[in-house]
Amino acid sequence: MVSKRIHATVALIALFTSVLPACAQDREYSAPLHVEGATTVSVDEAKWLYDDGAIFIDTRNPRYYARRHIPGSHHLDMKDAFTKDALEAVAEKDQPIVIYSSGEHCARGYRGAVFAVAWGYEKVYYFRGGFVDWRDVDMPLESSKP
Repeated sequence: MVSKRIHATVALIALFTSVLPACAQDREYSAPLHVEGATTVSVDEAKWLYDDGAIFIDTRNPRYYARRHIPGSHHLDMKDAFTKDALEAVAEKDQPIVIYSSGEHCARGYRGAVFAVAWGYEKVYYFRGGFVDWRDVDMPLESSKP
């Protein structure tokens, strides 16, 4: 069973690194609407989850995260920090986690949600609109810049 899960994870990594952009420069690209095994949420639903104490995972690059991010979110850059061990360090498998990136033109949040489901997380919320939707409705933001 473990061997099959490892092979499935390796296959997912190969698929995502070869087919999907991290964050598309091409505004024609649109991240998938749903992740099998996860719940896609709107900005209103994300805010409700935030207020209810869900763990937020920001998959954007370090420069964007440092500039502004959802307060209290954990930064796990999809390029080099989003690993099973890193996710386990911030969330138990039965805790609700909200995974986001820059928005619908970015695949990082989608990829993160796929991995979290594959790693056995039970309450994965895919916030497809991500940072852009959160910012555009004037939700709270914080900066890591000095």
